[in-house]
Amino acid sequence: MDDKKRILIVDDEQINLEFFDVMLSKLGFRVEKAENGMEALDAIRKERPDLVILDNVMPKLSGWELTRILKTSPEYSDYADIPIIMFSAMDDVKDKVDGLELGADDYITKPFNFSEVLARIRAVLRTRELIRQIESREGRLRIAEEMAGAAVQVSSEIRALLDALCSVEETPREETRKIAAKLDEWQRRVENWKAEAERIKTGETALAAIKKKVREHTGS
Repeated sequence: MDDKKRILIVDDEQINLEFFDVMLSKLGFRVEKAENGMEALDAIRKERPDLVILDNVMPKLSGWELTRILKTSPEYSDYADIPIIMFSAMDDVKDKVDGLELGADDYITKPFNFSEVLARIRAVLRTRELIRQIESREGRLRIAEEMAGAAVQVSSEIRALLDALCSVEETPREETRKIAAKLDEWQRRVENWKAEAERIKTGETALAAIKKKVREHTGS
């Protein structure tokens, strides 16, 4: 399985495309290229990259327009969580604010230093991975909560059956079978609950390690 991070470079200047292709490929990334925003939309659908790096000023579809489409269009809702780093030769504060408010994760002004760009790429990818870990953990917690609720419900049903048995002099066989079935169901759900709790603990340990690495890198 190919576990390389996929980066889509979008720029109408061929020299920039080739530069990033060579540099990032050497560092172990899988690089896809697009020369304008329309090509980028097709590439995003086809490749679903882990990160999009795009120039702001391009023909056919600007970086701002492309970002707006990815972040707000229902047609591209499946790709809205893909992080974006925007490049621009314009060093105006308003341009940066506009880009970030549209949903870009970072904004870098040309000319740039590749070491800085690489650091920002890695930071954005780390942040995205942390978010995925948190979302996964929250999903497991919801499952555990649902299982806990189901277990409580089964317990209540068993208690109701037992109360009904206590009100009669002789226990009918049908009621006995119902209790046995409920107890079996209870046992299965509790075992699943326990297993899920262990998986959550493992996930929390991994998440804590990721957070520690992020703090060490950022110095916070």
